[in-house]
Amino acid sequence: MPVRPSNEKLLESFTAYLKVEKGLARLSVSAYLSDLLQFAEFVEQRKLTLLSARREEVRGFLQQLFANQVDGRSVGRKLSALRHFYRYLLLDDLIQHNPTLNIDSPKQWKVLPKALARDEMETVLHAPKALADTKISRALAERDRAMLEMFYAGALRVSEMTGVKLEDLKLDLGYALVRGKGDKERIVPLGRSAMEALGHYLSEARPVLAAGKSVPYIFLGSGARKLSRQRVWQMVRAAAQATGRSVSPHMLRHSCATHMVENGADLRTVQTILGHSDISTTQVYTHLALDRLKNVYLQHHPRAKAREAVHHGDTETRRSAKGNAGKIRA
Repeated sequence: MPVRPSNEKLLESFTAYLKVEKGLARLSVSAYLSDLLQFAEFVEQRKLTLLSARREEVRGFLQQLFANQVDGRSVGRKLSALRHFYRYLLLDDLIQHNPTLNIDSPKQWKVLPKALARDEMETVLHAPKALADTKISRALAERDRAMLEMFYAGALRVSEMTGVKLEDLKLDLGYALVRGKGDKERIVPLGRSAMEALGHYLSEARPVLAAGKSVPYIFLGSGARKLSRQRVWQMVRAAAQATGRSVSPHMLRHSCATHMVENGADLRTVQTILGHSDISTTQVYTHLALDRLKNVYLQHHPRAKAREAVHHGDTETRRSAKGNAGKIRA
């Protein structure tokens, strides 16, 4: 749905500011624009413009998102986009008051990352099948299987998966070099299953897809084409159909982190694998370990056992005292 020319002009000016002055990547600018267009449509339905929108409209927009079952992280991102936009308008003297001020982050934003259960993850990993009895079809299935294993083993983002190169993979050492946000490099360990799937793909399937061409990327489409983000999303969704859930590549990343924490991995290790610059970002997974932490504490801490034993002894003493009191009264 097109927005009013006045709103469109403001958004064009803001996106130019993001590209030139802030130096944001194309995908980041596109995400900002998408969120702001959604808000522009919302305020126009209320006969307002982006310049005349008030705090009530911002709150109403967020409430509508939650009512439509938009997850908390996406809502938080949209509010962040609005805050940046209105701060820009304020600095340019286009507005006198920032409508995003004093809007607290709703509690719903602190939603936990969505992850697959372990049996669901197994279903996804074993899903890729050749659609036809041809070399290309079998090669594509092997490629998808290797990608899914690598997603789950190393908690990669989509852009990292499509960008990983042959020179970055060190199968003999059991790791891959991954370039993440801000072009930061990190070493991602690969488990045995991922290494086996990758080894088989590289020796049997990739040569079929490369078709004799020299291409640096590990994962290719037919005709040696580099995979697009959209194609990776489609592959993951197709592999997850049997689970009955709408699964994204990022959910595989969360599943890796979730299952590691559930098995007792420390947060610093998980932070390193995920490539988080701040440990606070990784701490969202700590809730997953609370039950395990409590059980281990009760099993192994001497004071926890002592208190339980004392409590049990006190109960037996009280029972004995009641019995003796009954005998005396009799």
